[in-house]
Amino acid sequence: YNKEKETRDLQKKRFGFEGDLFKKRQELIKPIQDKVYVAIQKLAVDKSYDFILDKSEGITVIFADPKLDRSDDVLKFLGVK
Repeated sequence: YNKEKETRDLQKKRFGFEGDLFKKRQELIKPIQDKVYVAIQKLAVDKSYDFILDKSEGITVIFADPKLDRSDDVLKFLGVK
């Protein structure tokens, strides 16, 4: 029983929500997310958009005209495309 608890505690410490892996992922991803956010903000202001939806975060969009997708504009701004 004690070894099982130690194993669970170690797994939580390394892989849990506040674990080492989560923290490292956040540390590596945050600068990229910040750049994307700035690019989106600038695009929204420059193009006078009222809102921009993030489809990756579980927002349900029943239909979206593909010509309205501005992902490529953001990637160009970031120098990716």
